[in-house]
Amino acid sequence: MTSSSREGASGSGRDETPQERADRLWSEMLQEVRVCQTGAQILFGFLLSVAFTPRFAALSDFDKNLYDATVVLGAIATGALVAPVAFHRFLAGHGMKPELIHVAGRLIATGLATLALTITAALLLLLRTATGDAPVAWILSAAVMLWFTTAWLILPQVVLSRTAARQHRGTQR
Repeated sequence: MTSSSREGASGSGRDETPQERADRLWSEMLQEVRVCQTGAQILFGFLLSVAFTPRFAALSDFDKNLYDATVVLGAIATGALVAPVAFHRFLAGHGMKPELIHVAGRLIATGLATLALTITAALLLLLRTATGDAPVAWILSAAVMLWFTTAWLILPQVVLSRTAARQHRGTQR
């Protein structure tokens, strides 16, 4: 296979076969998800311990329900971020790495979204309890969620759009 046909086969501008590209993408995904997995697991473990503290019994019904929702979100985030490992264990050796990458990408996106919700809900619970000022807690938590939305969704889209526009202008010259 010539260099140009290898490059065209991967569509990435790199000199790699489709299998090499799949291996590289999988390795990159694992590196990315390791950071998120660790944070989600630590947060989830901390959340589990909260119900066993003396102050938990004094929480309002709203705060206990918020806690329950936060724990469930944390479990979903942790499960979604760990799921690519389980998929890999079941699919390894079956020549399905491109499919694995596709599914893992969706699971990681789900994990990141639920991790953002978990962090925001945990922050809301913490600020409601620590400050006793519900409106301030809601405003600060909403600001953090806006930050996650901006940093994790909007900024990457802006960079992608600008790069695509720059490349498009370059091909028209």
